[in-house]
Amino acid sequence: MKRVDLHTGSHDLPVSPALEEFMLSGWADSERHVTQVDEVAGWAAVRRRQLHGRFSGERLVVPAGSFKRRSNDQHYRFRPHSAYVWLTGDQSSDGVLVIEPDGEEMLYLRPRSDRSTPEFFRDRMYGELWAGRRPTLGESRRRLAVTIRHLAELESVLSGRGVPTRVLRGVDVHVDGLTADAAGPGDLEFAAVLDEMRLVKDDWEIGQLEEAVAITTRGFEDMVRALPMAKRTSERYLEGVFWQRARLEGNDVGYHSIVAAGAHAATLHWIDNDGAVRDGDLLLLDAGAETRSLYTADITRVLPVSGRFGPLQRDLYELCLKANDAALDCLKPGADWRAFHQAAMTVLAYGLADLGVLPVPPERALTEKSGLYRRWTLCGSGHMLGLDVHDCAAARADSYLHGRLAAGQVLTVEPGLYFQPDDELVPAELRGIGIRIEEDVLVTDNGCRVLSSGLPRRPDEIEAWMHRVSS
Repeated sequence: MKRVDLHTGSHDLPVSPALEEFMLSGWADSERHVTQVDEVAGWAAVRRRQLHGRFSGERLVVPAGSFKRRSNDQHYRFRPHSAYVWLTGDQSSDGVLVIEPDGEEMLYLRPRSDRSTPEFFRDRMYGELWAGRRPTLGESRRRLAVTIRHLAELESVLSGRGVPTRVLRGVDVHVDGLTADAAGPGDLEFAAVLDEMRLVKDDWEIGQLEEAVAITTRGFEDMVRALPMAKRTSERYLEGVFWQRARLEGNDVGYHSIVAAGAHAATLHWIDNDGAVRDGDLLLLDAGAETRSLYTADITRVLPVSGRFGPLQRDLYELCLKANDAALDCLKPGADWRAFHQAAMTVLAYGLADLGVLPVPPERALTEKSGLYRRWTLCGSGHMLGLDVHDCAAARADSYLHGRLAAGQVLTVEPGLYFQPDDELVPAELRGIGIRIEEDVLVTDNGCRVLSSGLPRRPDEIEAWMHRVSS
Protein backbone atom coordinates (compact mmCIF):
# COMPACT_ATOMS: atom_id res chain seq x y z
CA MET A 1 0.00 0.00 0.00
CA LYS A 2 1.34 3.40 -0.95
CA ARG A 3 2.22 5.62 2.02
CA VAL A 4 0.35 8.93 2.12
CA ASP A 5 2.16 11.88 3.74
CA LEU A 6 -0.45 13.90 5.61
CA HIS A 7 1.97 16.59 6.79
CA THR A 8 1.99 19.53 4.41
CA GLY A 9 4.63 21.52 6.30
CA SER A 10 6.03 24.74 4.87
CA HIS A 11 4.80 26.16 1.60
CA ASP A 12 8.16 27.81 0.98
CA LEU A 13 9.86 26.83 -2.27
CA PRO A 14 13.20 25.03 -1.92
CA VAL A 15 16.33 27.17 -2.21
CA SER A 16 19.23 25.72 -4.14
CA PRO A 17 22.83 26.40 -3.06
CA ALA A 18 23.29 28.38 -6.25
CA LEU A 19 20.26 30.57 -5.52
CA GLU A 20 21.37 31.13 -1.95
CA GLU A 21 24.85 32.21 -3.08
CA PHE A 22 23.29 34.48 -5.69
CA MET A 23 20.91 36.03 -3.12
CA LEU A 24 23.81 36.84 -0.77
CA SER A 25 25.61 38.97 -3.33
CA GLY A 26 25.19 42.30 -5.05
CA TRP A 27 23.50 44.38 -2.35
CA ALA A 28 24.21 48.03 -1.64
CA ASP A 29 25.15 49.20 1.85
CA SER A 30 21.96 50.57 3.40
CA GLU A 31 23.15 51.54 6.88
CA ARG A 32 21.19 54.60 7.97
CA HIS A 33 23.07 57.46 9.53
CA VAL A 34 20.81 58.12 12.50
CA THR A 35 21.87 61.24 14.37
CA GLN A 36 18.66 62.34 16.10
CA VAL A 37 17.80 60.88 19.49
CA ASP A 38 14.14 60.01 20.04
CA GLU A 39 12.27 62.59 22.11
CA VAL A 40 11.27 59.96 24.65
CA ALA A 41 14.85 58.74 25.24
CA GLY A 42 15.66 61.26 27.97
CA TRP A 43 12.42 60.56 29.81
CA ALA A 44 13.00 56.81 29.57
CA ALA A 45 16.50 57.19 31.03
CA VAL A 46 15.06 58.96 34.09
CA ARG A 47 12.51 56.16 34.54
CA ARG A 48 15.21 53.48 34.37
CA ARG A 49 17.27 55.25 37.02
CA GLN A 50 14.23 55.51 39.26
CA LEU A 51 13.53 51.81 38.80
CA HIS A 52 17.11 50.88 39.67
CA GLY A 53 16.81 53.04 42.79
CA ARG A 54 13.87 50.94 43.94
CA PHE A 55 15.80 47.65 43.51
CA SER A 56 19.46 48.61 43.83
CA GLY A 57 21.72 45.56 44.02
CA GLU A 58 19.44 43.34 41.96
CA ARG A 59 19.30 42.48 38.26
CA LEU A 60 16.07 43.66 36.64
CA VAL A 61 14.77 42.03 33.46
CA VAL A 62 11.93 43.56 31.42
CA PRO A 63 11.10 41.90 28.07
CA ALA A 64 9.11 43.36 25.18
CA GLY A 65 7.49 40.04 24.29
CA SER A 66 7.20 38.36 20.93
CA PHE A 67 4.57 37.72 18.29
CA LYS A 68 1.29 36.08 19.29
CA ARG A 69 -0.28 33.55 16.98
CA ARG A 70 -3.62 34.49 15.48
CA SER A 71 -4.21 31.41 13.33
CA ASN A 72 -1.91 28.77 11.80
CA ASP A 73 1.09 30.76 10.56
CA GLN A 74 -0.54 34.17 10.98
CA HIS A 75 0.37 36.43 13.90
CA TYR A 76 -1.19 39.53 15.37
CA ARG A 77 0.50 42.82 14.66
CA PHE A 78 3.19 43.09 17.31
CA ARG A 79 2.66 45.40 20.25
CA PRO A 80 5.34 45.43 23.01
CA HIS A 81 4.58 45.22 26.71
CA SER A 82 3.78 48.65 28.12
CA ALA A 83 6.41 48.53 30.88
CA TYR A 84 9.10 47.81 28.29
CA VAL A 85 7.97 50.73 26.13
CA TRP A 86 7.85 53.02 29.15
CA LEU A 87 11.42 52.17 30.13
CA THR A 88 13.01 52.16 26.68
CA GLY A 89 10.90 53.87 24.01
CA ASP A 90 11.62 50.85 21.81
CA GLN A 91 8.78 49.05 20.03
CA SER A 92 10.58 46.15 18.35
CA SER A 93 9.73 42.53 19.08
CA ASP A 94 11.84 40.25 21.30
CA GLY A 95 13.81 43.05 22.94
CA VAL A 96 14.87 42.67 26.57
CA LEU A 97 15.98 45.42 28.94
CA VAL A 98 18.45 44.33 31.63
CA ILE A 99 19.49 46.65 34.45
CA GLU A 100 22.40 45.16 36.36
CA PRO A 101 22.80 45.38 40.17
CA ASP A 102 25.23 48.30 39.82
CA GLY A 103 22.82 50.22 37.57
CA GLU A 104 24.44 49.38 34.23
CA GLU A 105 21.73 49.36 31.56
CA MET A 106 21.71 47.15 28.48
CA LEU A 107 19.05 46.64 25.85
CA TYR A 108 19.27 43.33 24.00
CA LEU A 109 17.77 43.59 20.53
CA ARG A 110 17.40 41.48 17.42
CA PRO A 111 19.39 43.44 14.84
CA ARG A 112 18.65 44.01 11.20
CA SER A 113 18.79 40.90 9.03
CA ASP A 114 21.72 42.02 6.93
CA ARG A 115 22.86 40.33 3.73
CA SER A 116 25.51 38.13 5.35
CA THR A 117 23.09 35.30 6.18
CA PRO A 118 20.00 33.93 4.38
CA GLU A 119 17.64 35.19 7.10
CA PHE A 120 16.77 38.33 5.15
CA PHE A 121 15.06 36.37 2.38
CA ARG A 122 14.18 33.02 4.04
CA ASP A 123 12.70 33.93 7.43
CA ARG A 124 9.01 34.82 7.11
CA MET A 125 8.79 36.35 10.60
CA TYR A 126 12.02 38.33 10.79
CA GLY A 127 13.47 38.43 7.30
CA GLU A 128 13.70 41.89 5.79
CA LEU A 129 12.21 40.88 2.44
CA TRP A 130 9.22 39.39 4.28
CA ALA A 131 8.63 41.65 7.26
CA GLY A 132 10.48 44.88 6.49
CA ARG A 133 13.66 46.44 7.74
CA ARG A 134 14.66 46.41 11.41
CA PRO A 135 17.16 48.96 12.69
CA THR A 136 20.78 47.96 13.06
CA LEU A 137 22.16 47.83 16.59
CA GLY A 138 24.05 51.04 15.93
CA GLU A 139 20.95 52.82 14.70
CA SER A 140 19.02 51.73 17.79
CA ARG A 141 21.84 52.84 20.09
CA ARG A 142 21.89 56.33 18.62
CA ARG A 143 18.11 56.64 18.54
CA LEU A 144 17.39 55.30 22.02
CA ALA A 145 20.56 56.61 23.75
CA VAL A 146 21.18 53.37 25.64
CA THR A 147 23.78 50.60 25.40
CA ILE A 148 22.63 48.01 22.84
CA ARG A 149 23.73 44.39 22.61
CA HIS A 150 22.88 41.55 20.27
CA LEU A 151 19.95 39.45 21.45
CA ALA A 152 22.08 36.33 20.99
CA GLU A 153 24.18 37.41 24.00
CA LEU A 154 21.22 37.40 26.37
CA GLU A 155 21.29 33.70 27.21
CA SER A 156 24.86 33.76 28.48
CA VAL A 157 24.07 36.82 30.62
CA LEU A 158 20.93 35.42 32.23
CA SER A 159 22.22 31.88 32.69
CA GLY A 160 24.76 33.00 35.29
CA ARG A 161 23.67 32.09 38.81
CA GLY A 162 24.21 33.90 42.05
CA VAL A 163 22.86 37.27 40.90
CA PRO A 164 19.60 38.28 42.64
CA THR A 165 17.17 38.79 39.78
CA ARG A 166 13.66 40.08 39.28
CA VAL A 167 11.85 39.39 36.02
CA LEU A 168 8.65 40.77 34.53
CA ARG A 169 7.14 37.34 33.88
CA GLY A 170 4.45 36.11 31.55
CA VAL A 171 5.66 38.35 28.73
CA ASP A 172 8.34 36.25 26.99
CA VAL A 173 8.43 32.47 27.47
CA HIS A 174 12.08 32.33 26.41
CA VAL A 175 13.12 34.84 29.07
CA ASP A 176 10.96 33.07 31.66
CA GLY A 177 12.78 29.84 30.85
CA LEU A 178 16.25 31.38 31.03
CA THR A 179 15.50 32.80 34.47
CA ALA A 180 13.40 29.96 35.89
CA ASP A 181 15.88 29.37 38.72
CA ALA A 182 15.43 32.97 39.88
CA ALA A 183 11.61 32.90 39.93
CA GLY A 184 9.99 33.85 43.21
CA PRO A 185 7.52 36.16 44.97
CA GLY A 186 9.82 39.10 44.26
CA ASP A 187 8.69 38.98 40.64
CA LEU A 188 5.12 39.79 41.64
CA GLU A 189 6.32 42.79 43.62
CA PHE A 190 8.45 43.85 40.64
CA ALA A 191 5.41 43.80 38.31
CA ALA A 192 3.39 45.78 40.85
CA VAL A 193 6.10 48.42 41.30
CA LEU A 194 6.47 48.84 37.54
CA ASP A 195 2.78 49.67 37.27
CA GLU A 196 2.78 51.85 40.38
CA MET A 197 5.62 53.91 38.94
CA ARG A 198 3.45 54.56 35.87
CA LEU A 199 0.47 55.83 37.86
CA VAL A 200 1.69 59.45 37.71
CA LYS A 201 2.41 60.63 34.18
CA ASP A 202 5.32 62.91 33.34
CA ASP A 203 4.91 65.92 31.06
CA TRP A 204 5.88 63.96 27.96
CA GLU A 205 3.27 61.32 28.65
CA ILE A 206 0.58 63.93 29.22
CA GLY A 207 1.42 65.40 25.82
CA GLN A 208 1.04 61.97 24.21
CA LEU A 209 -2.35 61.47 25.85
CA GLU A 210 -3.47 64.89 24.66
CA GLU A 211 -2.50 63.84 21.14
CA ALA A 212 -4.43 60.57 21.50
CA VAL A 213 -7.51 62.52 22.59
CA ALA A 214 -7.15 64.93 19.65
CA ILE A 215 -7.00 62.06 17.13
CA THR A 216 -9.96 60.42 18.83
CA THR A 217 -11.95 63.64 18.66
CA ARG A 218 -11.40 63.78 14.90
CA GLY A 219 -12.41 60.13 14.69
CA PHE A 220 -15.72 60.88 16.42
CA GLU A 221 -16.35 63.66 13.92
CA ASP A 222 -15.65 61.19 11.12
CA MET A 223 -18.28 58.82 12.55
CA VAL A 224 -20.90 61.55 12.69
CA ARG A 225 -20.24 62.35 9.04
CA ALA A 226 -20.54 58.65 8.23
CA LEU A 227 -23.95 58.19 9.86
CA PRO A 228 -25.92 58.29 6.56
CA MET A 229 -23.91 55.35 5.20
CA ALA A 230 -24.09 53.53 8.55
CA LYS A 231 -27.89 53.69 8.39
CA ARG A 232 -27.71 51.83 5.07
CA THR A 233 -25.16 49.29 6.34
CA SER A 234 -24.44 48.63 10.03
CA GLU A 235 -22.51 49.63 13.13
CA ARG A 236 -19.44 48.08 11.54
CA TYR A 237 -19.21 50.88 9.01
CA LEU A 238 -18.64 53.37 11.83
CA GLU A 239 -16.09 51.04 13.41
CA GLY A 240 -14.14 51.02 10.14
CA VAL A 241 -14.34 54.78 9.76
CA PHE A 242 -12.86 55.32 13.22
CA TRP A 243 -10.16 52.69 12.65
CA GLN A 244 -9.12 54.51 9.49
CA ARG A 245 -8.50 57.71 11.46
CA ALA A 246 -6.62 55.82 14.18
CA ARG A 247 -4.34 54.15 11.64
CA LEU A 248 -3.88 57.30 9.59
CA GLU A 249 -2.74 59.53 12.46
CA GLY A 250 -1.70 57.03 15.11
CA ASN A 251 -0.67 53.42 15.53
CA ASP A 252 -4.05 51.72 15.86
CA VAL A 253 -7.10 51.73 18.08
CA GLY A 254 -6.20 51.35 21.74
CA TYR A 255 -8.90 48.70 22.23
CA HIS A 256 -11.79 47.18 20.30
CA SER A 257 -14.18 50.00 19.46
CA ILE A 258 -17.69 49.75 20.88
CA VAL A 259 -20.25 50.90 18.32
CA ALA A 260 -23.57 50.11 19.96
CA ALA A 261 -26.84 51.26 18.46
CA GLY A 262 -30.19 50.75 20.14
CA ALA A 263 -30.32 47.87 22.63
CA HIS A 264 -26.69 46.96 21.97
CA ALA A 265 -25.74 49.94 24.14
CA ALA A 266 -26.88 47.99 27.20
CA THR A 267 -24.01 45.53 26.62
CA LEU A 268 -21.02 47.18 28.26
CA HIS A 269 -18.35 45.71 25.96
CA TRP A 270 -20.31 45.25 22.74
CA ILE A 271 -17.71 44.70 19.99
CA ASP A 272 -19.56 42.61 17.40
CA ASN A 273 -20.68 45.92 15.91
CA ASP A 274 -22.95 44.25 13.38
CA GLY A 275 -26.29 45.78 14.28
CA ALA A 276 -28.54 48.18 12.44
CA VAL A 277 -28.24 51.94 12.94
CA ARG A 278 -31.74 53.42 12.93
CA ASP A 279 -33.25 56.85 13.36
CA GLY A 280 -34.97 57.12 16.72
CA ASP A 281 -32.31 55.05 18.51
CA LEU A 282 -29.39 56.20 20.57
CA LEU A 283 -25.87 55.32 19.48
CA LEU A 284 -23.20 54.66 22.10
CA LEU A 285 -19.66 55.16 20.75
CA ASP A 286 -16.76 54.09 22.97
CA ALA A 287 -13.48 54.41 21.10
CA GLY A 288 -9.90 55.52 21.53
CA ALA A 289 -7.02 56.08 19.14
CA GLU A 290 -3.54 54.90 20.12
CA THR A 291 -0.70 57.24 19.20
CA ARG A 292 2.46 56.03 17.50
CA SER A 293 4.07 56.20 20.93
CA LEU A 294 1.31 53.73 22.05
CA TYR A 295 -0.64 55.98 24.45
CA THR A 296 -4.39 55.64 24.09
CA ALA A 297 -7.48 57.72 24.63
CA ASP A 298 -10.77 56.21 25.85
CA ILE A 299 -13.86 58.34 25.22
CA THR A 300 -17.57 57.55 25.12
CA ARG A 301 -20.34 59.65 23.69
CA VAL A 302 -24.02 58.85 23.22
CA LEU A 303 -25.59 60.37 20.12
CA PRO A 304 -29.15 60.40 18.80
CA VAL A 305 -28.96 58.75 15.39
CA SER A 306 -31.54 61.18 14.02
CA GLY A 307 -29.63 64.16 15.38
CA ARG A 308 -32.27 64.95 18.01
CA PHE A 309 -32.85 63.43 21.45
CA GLY A 310 -36.37 62.28 22.27
CA PRO A 311 -37.86 63.51 25.58
CA LEU A 312 -37.17 60.29 27.51
CA GLN A 313 -33.73 59.91 25.93
CA ARG A 314 -32.87 63.44 26.97
CA ASP A 315 -34.05 62.89 30.54
CA LEU A 316 -31.98 59.73 30.94
CA TYR A 317 -28.98 61.38 29.33
CA GLU A 318 -29.25 64.37 31.67
CA LEU A 319 -29.33 61.99 34.64
CA CYS A 320 -26.07 60.33 33.50
CA LEU A 321 -24.55 63.73 32.79
CA LYS A 322 -25.42 64.86 36.33
CA ALA A 323 -23.66 61.76 37.68
CA ASN A 324 -20.64 62.46 35.49
CA ASP A 325 -20.47 66.07 36.70
CA ALA A 326 -20.70 64.94 40.33
CA ALA A 327 -17.80 62.55 39.76
CA LEU A 328 -15.66 65.23 38.08
CA ASP A 329 -16.21 67.55 41.06
CA CYS A 330 -14.45 64.99 43.29
CA LEU A 331 -11.21 64.82 41.32
CA LYS A 332 -8.32 66.54 43.05
CA PRO A 333 -5.03 65.53 44.68
CA GLY A 334 -5.54 63.69 47.96
CA ALA A 335 -9.10 62.57 47.20
CA ASP A 336 -9.92 58.94 47.82
CA TRP A 337 -9.84 56.98 44.56
CA ARG A 338 -13.34 55.61 45.12
CA ALA A 339 -14.88 59.00 45.99
CA PHE A 340 -15.77 59.94 42.41
CA HIS A 341 -17.50 56.59 41.86
CA GLN A 342 -19.50 56.97 45.07
CA ALA A 343 -20.57 60.48 44.06
CA ALA A 344 -21.78 59.24 40.69
CA MET A 345 -23.63 56.28 42.19
CA THR A 346 -25.42 58.55 44.66
CA VAL A 347 -26.82 60.59 41.77
CA LEU A 348 -27.82 57.49 39.82
CA ALA A 349 -29.42 55.73 42.80
CA TYR A 350 -31.66 58.72 43.49
CA GLY A 351 -32.41 58.98 39.79
CA LEU A 352 -33.42 55.31 39.62
CA ALA A 353 -35.70 55.91 42.59
CA ASP A 354 -37.31 58.84 40.78
CA LEU A 355 -37.88 56.55 37.79
CA GLY A 356 -39.71 54.16 40.09
CA VAL A 357 -37.50 51.16 39.39
CA LEU A 358 -35.37 50.96 42.58
CA PRO A 359 -37.05 48.45 44.94
CA VAL A 360 -35.69 50.09 48.11
CA PRO A 361 -35.12 53.73 49.14
CA PRO A 362 -31.91 55.13 47.61
CA GLU A 363 -30.39 55.80 51.05
CA ARG A 364 -30.75 52.12 51.87
CA ALA A 365 -29.46 50.97 48.49
CA LEU A 366 -26.36 53.11 48.91
CA THR A 367 -25.56 52.06 52.47
CA GLU A 368 -26.36 48.36 52.28
CA LYS A 369 -23.82 45.92 50.92
CA SER A 370 -26.49 44.55 48.58
CA GLY A 371 -26.14 47.57 46.30
CA LEU A 372 -29.36 46.80 44.42
CA TYR A 373 -28.98 49.90 42.23
CA ARG A 374 -26.03 48.14 40.55
CA ARG A 375 -28.49 46.06 38.50
CA TRP A 376 -28.59 49.12 36.23
CA THR A 377 -25.08 50.58 36.70
CA LEU A 378 -23.11 47.32 36.65
CA CYS A 379 -19.49 48.48 36.81
CA GLY A 380 -17.07 50.99 38.27
CA SER A 381 -17.04 54.59 37.13
CA GLY A 382 -13.51 54.83 35.76
CA HIS A 383 -9.95 53.55 35.57
CA MET A 384 -6.40 54.75 35.03
CA LEU A 385 -5.40 55.56 31.45
CA GLY A 386 -2.05 55.63 29.65
CA LEU A 387 -0.11 53.09 27.63
CA ASP A 388 -2.91 50.63 28.42
CA VAL A 389 -6.56 51.49 28.25
CA HIS A 390 -6.93 49.97 31.73
CA ASP A 391 -3.56 51.26 32.81
CA CYS A 392 -1.43 50.12 35.74
CA ALA A 393 -3.68 47.15 36.48
CA ALA A 394 -0.94 45.29 38.38
CA ALA A 395 -0.58 48.12 40.91
CA ARG A 396 -1.40 47.07 44.44
CA ALA A 397 -4.75 48.10 45.86
CA ASP A 398 -3.22 50.45 48.44
CA SER A 399 -1.69 52.46 45.60
CA TYR A 400 -4.71 52.38 43.31
CA LEU A 401 -8.23 51.28 44.26
CA HIS A 402 -7.75 52.00 47.97
CA GLY A 403 -5.36 54.86 47.40
CA ARG A 404 -5.59 58.58 46.86
CA LEU A 405 -5.44 60.62 43.70
CA ALA A 406 -2.27 62.53 42.85
CA ALA A 407 -1.44 65.32 40.43
CA GLY A 408 -0.30 63.87 37.12
CA GLN A 409 -2.62 60.87 37.15
CA VAL A 410 -4.88 60.42 34.13
CA LEU A 411 -8.12 58.51 34.47
CA THR A 412 -11.50 58.02 32.86
CA VAL A 413 -14.80 59.07 34.39
CA GLU A 414 -17.64 57.00 32.93
CA PRO A 415 -20.71 56.28 35.07
CA GLY A 416 -23.59 54.88 33.06
CA LEU A 417 -27.09 53.40 33.10
CA TYR A 418 -27.93 50.15 31.31
CA PHE A 419 -31.48 48.86 30.93
CA GLN A 420 -31.43 45.41 29.37
CA PRO A 421 -34.03 44.72 26.66
CA ASP A 422 -35.43 41.76 28.65
CA ASP A 423 -35.57 43.48 32.05
CA GLU A 424 -39.17 43.13 33.24
CA LEU A 425 -38.47 45.16 36.39
CA VAL A 426 -38.38 48.41 34.42
CA PRO A 427 -41.05 50.05 32.25
CA ALA A 428 -41.08 48.92 28.64
CA GLU A 429 -40.01 52.34 27.41
CA LEU A 430 -36.71 52.07 29.32
CA ARG A 431 -35.75 48.64 28.06
CA GLY A 432 -32.86 48.47 25.63
CA ILE A 433 -31.40 51.87 26.50
CA GLY A 434 -27.76 52.23 27.53
CA ILE A 435 -26.08 55.55 28.27
CA ARG A 436 -22.46 56.17 29.23
CA ILE A 437 -20.57 59.46 29.09
CA GLU A 438 -16.83 58.96 29.40
CA GLU A 439 -14.23 61.67 29.85
CA ASP A 440 -10.43 61.43 29.95
CA VAL A 441 -9.25 63.54 32.87
CA LEU A 442 -5.89 64.79 34.17
CA VAL A 443 -5.58 65.40 37.90
CA THR A 444 -3.88 68.78 38.35
CA ASP A 445 -2.30 70.49 41.36
CA ASN A 446 -5.59 72.10 42.37
CA GLY A 447 -8.29 69.99 40.73
CA CYS A 448 -8.58 68.41 37.32
CA ARG A 449 -8.60 69.17 33.60
CA VAL A 450 -10.89 67.33 31.20
CA LEU A 451 -8.69 66.34 28.26
CA SER A 452 -11.68 65.25 26.19
CA SER A 453 -13.52 68.58 26.43
CA GLY A 454 -13.22 69.06 22.66
CA LEU A 455 -16.20 66.73 22.25
CA PRO A 456 -19.54 68.18 23.38
CA ARG A 457 -21.28 66.43 26.26
CA ARG A 458 -24.51 68.35 26.91
CA PRO A 459 -27.61 67.47 24.83
CA ASP A 460 -28.09 70.82 23.09
CA GLU A 461 -24.36 71.02 22.34
CA ILE A 462 -24.36 67.49 20.93
CA GLU A 463 -27.29 68.21 18.63
CA ALA A 464 -25.69 71.42 17.37
CA TRP A 465 -22.32 69.69 16.91
CA MET A 466 -23.84 66.80 14.94
CA HIS A 467 -25.63 69.26 12.68
CA ARG A 468 -22.50 71.34 12.14
CA VAL A 469 -20.18 68.37 11.50
CA SER A 470 -22.53 66.65 9.07
CA SER A 471 -23.43 69.79 7.10
